[in-house]
Amino acid sequence: MSRSTDANSPRFRVRPPANWMNDPNGPFRWGDRYHLFYQHNPDAPVHMNVHWGHASSPDLAHWDDHGIALRPTPDGPDEAGCWSGCVVDDGGVPTAVYSGIDHDHQGLSAICLAVAEDDGLQKWKQLPVPVVAGPPPGLDVTMFRDPFVFRFAGRRWALMGAGHADGTPSVLVYDCEDLYDWRFAGVLLDGRDPAAARAFGKRAIGWECPQLWATPGGDWVLAVALWDGDPLSTAYVTGRLVERADGGPRFAAGTGGGPLDLGRDFYAPSVLQDTESGRALLWGWSWESRPPEEVDRAGWSGVLTAPRVMDTHEDGTLRVVPAPELELLRAAVPFTAAPGTHRPLPLAYDLLVTARSAATVSLLRATSGAELTVRLDPASGTVTLDRTAWPRSRPDGTAPLVLPTPPGETLTVRILVDGSLLELFAGDRATATERVYRRNDDIAELTVPGTDVEVTGWELVPPNHV
Repeated sequence: MSRSTDANSPRFRVRPPANWMNDPNGPFRWGDRYHLFYQHNPDAPVHMNVHWGHASSPDLAHWDDHGIALRPTPDGPDEAGCWSGCVVDDGGVPTAVYSGIDHDHQGLSAICLAVAEDDGLQKWKQLPVPVVAGPPPGLDVTMFRDPFVFRFAGRRWALMGAGHADGTPSVLVYDCEDLYDWRFAGVLLDGRDPAAARAFGKRAIGWECPQLWATPGGDWVLAVALWDGDPLSTAYVTGRLVERADGGPRFAAGTGGGPLDLGRDFYAPSVLQDTESGRALLWGWSWESRPPEEVDRAGWSGVLTAPRVMDTHEDGTLRVVPAPELELLRAAVPFTAAPGTHRPLPLAYDLLVTARSAATVSLLRATSGAELTVRLDPASGTVTLDRTAWPRSRPDGTAPLVLPTPPGETLTVRILVDGSLLELFAGDRATATERVYRRNDDIAELTVPGTDVEVTGWELVPPNHV
């Protein structure tokens, strides 16, 4: 399929050939393929006229784009947009559960269904009547969107992101054992919970895109996108699901929690609880942080991150690593850089850095002499990404990012770069997603000072199917 010739355009992550993309939706495994849907305006690189785009993959590395899956229905409950949601197996029928909005929505959506009419999930029948027309009465809800379906205590339930008129964010829960007959089952968690307030902070007035998954160790993880009138950031909290007296689930938050991604260009997480492999896989949306006029010239906006395998450590904090299938994208022969040399870097690469003492690796150099660097300090347990000389148009700045890890004798980071998309993994403890746009006179090269650091890299190439 055709792609933008923009050098900052990612080529190995999920995005449409052109125009707008935002939230990942409905990651789903069906037959021998992974399916991933996403918010998409097929007409322009701006957020409006939102459809569901669709891509699929046999291996999480190579993705085929299938165009439009869901589109707004004239005079229907989704006439102004098919917003975020999930895909579930409903008795052998892949079914999309999503937010539909009308032209007067003001942040309140209906919950809509669509059923797949082919095994490739490329033809869908959208139901004309929503299963839930709007938020439950009596809660004074001012934000209501993004259904996520999961199983607990032998039944099927759904979460909805919400915000209330008094500024309290929450996650609501519905009984949807019958996908065509939903029953409101209370509040799963809200911003008045002290553990949630510690993990999520107090700026958000709504929690979007709620995602919930079980870990092999028995923990549950709740992740949300924090909304304060605009997209803010993402966060998670670990804990337990407990049954209330009426049988509905409640989230008992534990001590683990905090930012889901420490970068400034990550939002709207979406999780696949892959029962076949026993893994929880997570994607996020990375928005553009360059000026709108540059986006217009490029003709595209937004990209999804690489898939991440999510788990927890014993202390309840997240364990996050890139999906191992991404190694299929590595060139057969790796490259290294001797200390002090300058090794040219391709537009897309996978870099593994291990340091036994403090070391700084440079990835990009401006004509001013400023560098894009990653500093590893095993003794203090910190990884610092410094991109000060590469400005962002968003208001949250370019100050260095510090990713914490446990102090130790060695420290390893993984750096995935695909065009302007940079994903940094500090061991298995923290990750940061940033957009760094190369200018015409920037020099992309790998510089490794000292001898107490090992660097191995691979150019990304079309997948090697094995």
